[in-house]
Amino acid sequence: MTDKIHYRKAFDSPYLSSADIVEPIVLTVDHVSLEPDKTKKTKDVFNTAYFVEKEIRPGEKLKPMILNAGNSKIMRMLADSSYINDWNNIQVMIYVEHGVKFGRETTDGLRIRAHESKKKYLTPENEKLWEGAKAAFRRDGNLKSVLERVSMTDEHQMLLMEQCKEVPSDLP
Repeated sequence: MTDKIHYRKAFDSPYLSSADIVEPIVLTVDHVSLEPDKTKKTKDVFNTAYFVEKEIRPGEKLKPMILNAGNSKIMRMLADSSYINDWNNIQVMIYVEHGVKFGRETTDGLRIRAHESKKKYLTPENEKLWEGAKAAFRRDGNLKSVLERVSMTDEHQMLLMEQCKEVPSDLP
């Protein structure tokens, strides 16, 4: 990573841009919604991706990303659905492609591709793994060994830790 500051950082955009991505990054698409342009420069509506992760780097808020037609097609393939309502909890690699044509200009553009993770994504719906993760948390007092084997959202990590604090009602 670099400590240099991209000139486009001065132009505060409500959306993720090539200036924000200094190296390819793996993010999890939480959901995608159809929204009007937040910059108010156009009356266009965009497929807008929101991420599970809240920060792109420590102390730097992660912005939503406009999905252009090409990135929307990739999401359609990754989700195996043409409906943006189904584009949830999908890990993607986001990177910058140089020399992208945008109208008459050539610029840097954000691109997404599949991220092939060896780790399963742990959710409460997978009861056997969830109970195993809870047992590991109770044993270790943290989720380090769990997160070495599976991926979890911050929300699911908090839920698991809260569940481990609860005392079963059948105990004296």
